[in-house]
Amino acid sequence: MANAFNNAKSQLDDIADLLGDLYDKQFLSKALRKLKKPQYLLKKDLNVKLSNGKTKSFKAFRSQHNDARGPFKGGIRFHQDVTEDEVKALSVWMTVKCAVVDIPYGGGKGGIKFDPKKFSVDDIQKISRAYSRFLAPDIGPWIDVPAPDVNTNSQIMAWMLDEFEKTVGEHSPATFTGKPIELGGSLGRTEATGLGGFYVLESYAKVRNLKPQRTKIAIQGFGNVGYWFAKYAEDAKYEIVAVSDSSSAVIRENGVDVQELYEFKKANNSFSELKGKHYDLISNDELLELNVDILVPAALENAINNKNVKSVQAPVILELANGPVTPEAEKALLDNGVDVLPDVLANAGGVTVSYFEWVQNLHGYRWTKEKVHEELKKIMDRSFEEIYQIKQDKHISYRKAAYFLAMKRVIDAMKLRGRI
Repeated sequence: MANAFNNAKSQLDDIADLLGDLYDKQFLSKALRKLKKPQYLLKKDLNVKLSNGKTKSFKAFRSQHNDARGPFKGGIRFHQDVTEDEVKALSVWMTVKCAVVDIPYGGGKGGIKFDPKKFSVDDIQKISRAYSRFLAPDIGPWIDVPAPDVNTNSQIMAWMLDEFEKTVGEHSPATFTGKPIELGGSLGRTEATGLGGFYVLESYAKVRNLKPQRTKIAIQGFGNVGYWFAKYAEDAKYEIVAVSDSSSAVIRENGVDVQELYEFKKANNSFSELKGKHYDLISNDELLELNVDILVPAALENAINNKNVKSVQAPVILELANGPVTPEAEKALLDNGVDVLPDVLANAGGVTVSYFEWVQNLHGYRWTKEKVHEELKKIMDRSFEEIYQIKQDKHISYRKAAYFLAMKRVIDAMKLRGRI
């Protein structure tokens, strides 16, 4: 499997020539060296006494990549495959993502290596609190602002916030985003990543003259992000023909019923139990190979790689997961004329509404959901337009245009601070 951190560094190298038109060669080389490693890497084995009385050790990480444009910002994931290189890669992508949509953050990312499905709620709370105590000296509203990611949610942020506030001895709601509404969370945060991806879809459809009713979409991953994207796309009359969970995928040629599938998965925890209702079951791999107009990988990284890229038929890939297309696979896709709408734009809705939550917490004021959606649309539409203009002017891919825009913003901030 491709190493995510190597992928992230490769993507920075890919735009070195473009940036060479703006900066002195030696200066740029120094800047890229700095950007290829996090400013700080926090790691520790957390020893947690579980409900059964036994103490277990969990590997925990937090990568703080670059704070030239503002506090570190990024999610925390609980997953059995979490590694140091993975969180470092994700923190690089967060730096790029925040700069793409021009919000005043740098990139961070954290994770604990364990499978939360194998632990009780009480034990997950204990692990979450231990992680918050570990991070406490190195996070805060003007230092590093964590948020939910894979297998974490608003309840886990609530536990972490409570533990952080106990540790520092004061209320500090702006330290975490993705919190419950009752503890300062933002209205509109739950659907933000999927909705932001939908706004990117709409902007792309506009420049390519796509008609929703004639546009077939397959979505790999039907968690929070995939579901909300599917819901908004379906409401706009796009034809969602297939979706998948971690174990299987369902397909219906004349379009699935998104809400029906959501309710079924909530009740049964998997599509693999789906019988009847005129759906066919296929594998996750088969979903990636469907002859659809837009393929949306919304699960984990490296889903499309050099082993399966030749089987991908969709002419457009919209990345809602982080790093779902490897650099090698993307090169093959671009050579075949496929448009790849990159994660650093397409899934930036989540961090953008996290930013709105942070602003609301700092001001002690709550926005309406309508205002959140309206402000999100403004940022996503503007960011797509900026990237599309660069893509057209320089005849480059969407990802290269996004990285060019983002890295210029980050490097300029580093230069102004005297860091390079």
